[in-house]
Amino acid sequence: MFEALSRFSDEKEIKKRILVYAVTAGLAIAVVGLVIALYLGVFGYDVRRMTLHEARLRGVLEQEPTLRQVVVGLREKAPLVASPQSEEELEEWLAKWGDQKKDEILQKGRQWPITRIFDAGDMIYFIFFDEKEIMRGFVYINAPEFRAR
Repeated sequence: MFEALSRFSDEKEIKKRILVYAVTAGLAIAVVGLVIALYLGVFGYDVRRMTLHEARLRGVLEQEPTLRQVVVGLREKAPLVASPQSEEELEEWLAKWGDQKKDEILQKGRQWPITRIFDAGDMIYFIFFDEKEIMRGFVYINAPEFRAR
């Protein structure tokens, strides 16, 4: 008789352990799934954000606007924050954002005589113009912590 009670108690204990393990495993899977979903969401958002900025600037560049048209056109969503007059001044501005794309920006700054810097919220636009003040190129960098406004 005691043997039967002992077996019943063991089966009950085994079922409890199985339940605890199943719940723990389920919670662990849910947490890992949530972390993966959040990571993929952030990654997807960043890709979309970069694509939108790229498309905006490429569309403007194709129209070959003047410096004045760009400044006026971007005034609401991306106001002008700087007009560096030398490579040294451009490098000072670049240092504010950890030298992201520094080589590309400096190369375009050497290629085109006029550079303007715009604050597009979480992005900074470097837009380059020729001697006739026609837009000839751009580079944008991620700068969520920068607020010139």
